Amino acid sequence: MNVILSIGLLIFSGYLLGELAEKIKLPKISGYILAGILLNPDLSGIMSKEFVEHTDPLLSASLSFITFSIGGSLSAKKLRATGKAILFLTLFESLFAFILVFLFMFLSLSFFITIFQSTHVILAVSLVLASLAAPTDPSATLAVIHEYKAKGEVSSAMLEIAAFDDIVGIIIYTMVTAFAAFFMGNNDIEISKTILELGIDVGGAILIGSIIGFVFQFITKIFSKQAEGTLIVLTLGSILMSYGISDYFDFESLLSTIALGAVVANFNPLSGKVFKLIERYTDELIFVVFFTLSGLHLQLAYISGSYVLIVIYILARAIGKFTGIFSGSVLFKTSPKVKKYTAGGLIPQGGIVIGLALLLAKDPVFEETGSMIMGVVIGAALIHELIGPVSSRLSLRKAGEIE
Repeated sequence: MNVILSIGLLIFSGYLLGELAEKIKLPKISGYILAGILLNPDLSGIMSKEFVEHTDPLLSASLSFITFSIGGSLSAKKLRATGKAILFLTLFESLFAFILVFLFMFLSLSFFITIFQSTHVILAVSLVLASLAAPTDPSATLAVIHEYKAKGEVSSAMLEIAAFDDIVGIIIYTMVTAFAAFFMGNNDIEISKTILELGIDVGGAILIGSIIGFVFQFITKIFSKQAEGTLIVLTLGSILMSYGISDYFDFESLLSTIALGAVVANFNPLSGKVFKLIERYTDELIFVVFFTLSGLHLQLAYISGSYVLIVIYILARAIGKFTGIFSGSVLFKTSPKVKKYTAGGLIPQGGIVIGLALLLAKDPVFEETGSMIMGVVIGAALIHELIGPVSSRLSLRKAGEIE
């Protein structure tokens, strides 16, 4: 099957199953993801593995548009009102998820699932899986909020926490995997060097996104009377430039597009028009492409033999997210709705977590344990991506923010 036909089939299948999902009262993105899974080379073989490998740029471009919109939710006006609480809720839910997954995994691998004999290896694997439990997939939550036009304090909290969640998750992952590598026998770990590299990656990405954001503002100021089509072209060009430059320098590219969205939302006088145009003309296509591709990229072959650990991981992570939000809300006296319903929008997980796991699997230090870690992460991502949108929708409905 040629590439053009494959892309057409991908979009058509995603759209069709999205509409069918809506008919049975499910979020559309559940249908998009299911379409990708059904087309997956490991399941049906309709799409070739060569085609999947060549869709990485399309997946990255789609994700950059989504993270730009997420950055747009970080307006200074909102953050001044809820900023302190949002930051601490993010820390609480991330750390609670990390701690509980670590404890559940360590106990399971030590006493019930004797895959590894060495305590050091069990400790390292548990730490790595725990570090991958912190991030949320904000794209799924954003898609549900846009689909149902949800508005209110819970949907705002979900988006803001999900945006900060990735930053916290990357920091936890970078620090923890350095310790995990030490336990695996790599004694050449320099903590100060690791922290410095992390600071450069995160800081460089935010700097690039901010610069592109102000350049975009300068251009739109000069050409303020341009048609909507021109504004869309400038916006998409800026998003891809921001992602591409960060990727070239090996910075955290997604943080760059989040920073770009935040700069546009806070400083550009045309920000309202920009985000409305993105939502009106490109959102559905971007969501169809991204989530169908996400299902297509799930390497189902890794999952075999990891079913028990996948279930433990999912339960421990969910308990951590809900406990973290509840505890943080009690401490900072947030509204009852935020306390009860925000965690439901933090269940989705995919994208960045799978990317981090793939990087880990290629590291020689984790050669023996990489396939097992990948199996748990991909299996959990598969379930999270299917139940996550439903959980988000249910939480928003209970909060009274969608009909």
